[in-house]
Amino acid sequence: MKICFTTNNAHKLQEVREIVGDSIELLSLTDIGFSEDIPETHETLEENSQEKAQYIFDRFQIPVFSDDSGLEVSALGNKPGVHTAHYSGSRDAVANMQKVLSELNPEDSRQARFRAVMTYISSNGQLSQFEGIVEGEIASEMSGADGFGYDPIFIPEGYDQTFAELSSEVKNTISHRKRALEKLVQFLKSTS
Repeated sequence: MKICFTTNNAHKLQEVREIVGDSIELLSLTDIGFSEDIPETHETLEENSQEKAQYIFDRFQIPVFSDDSGLEVSALGNKPGVHTAHYSGSRDAVANMQKVLSELNPEDSRQARFRAVMTYISSNGQLSQFEGIVEGEIASEMSGADGFGYDPIFIPEGYDQTFAELSSEVKNTISHRKRALEKLVQFLKSTS
C-alpha cells in the first residue's frame, strides 16, 4: 500500500518510516513532486492536520495522511500547542525552547505533554483521525543532542532523560507520533 505522508521534514519522515516498517510504502511530498508550502490556518491540531491532508488529497487524489503535533505545557495554558513549530516567531528550535523555558517560573508546574493528531484520507476520500499523547515534564535546561524540535527539554513520563538523550529506538516506542501511527496502522489493517 502506498500512502503519501505530508512532510518533507527528513527527521519526521525517518521517524515515521522506522515506526511503520515495511507494512506501508511511505511517499514524501518530494516523492509525489510537491514542493509548495501547505497552509496551516487553524487554531487546533485537529483542524490543521485535516487541512494538510485535504490539501494534498484534493490535488493528487491519492491516499494521504498528515500529522500536526504540539507541545502542551500546563503552566502556560497548553501553549505553545498549535504554534509549537514557530513559538518564538521563527522555526528556530533553540529559540522556541528558550522561550518556553523563560516563560516558566521556578514554582510553576513543569507538567507537559506532546500530542499528535493524524488525519488519514483514503483513496475514496473517507477521512479518519487518530490521536497520540505522551505525558511528561519540561526539563530545567536543554539536554541531549539527538531528536529535533523540543526534544532537548521534554522528559517523558517514566524516564529521567529528555527525548534528545534517549535513543531513537526508545523514543520511537513511546512517542506521541508512534501512538497515533499505531492507531492509523491498525485502522488500515482492519479496512484492507
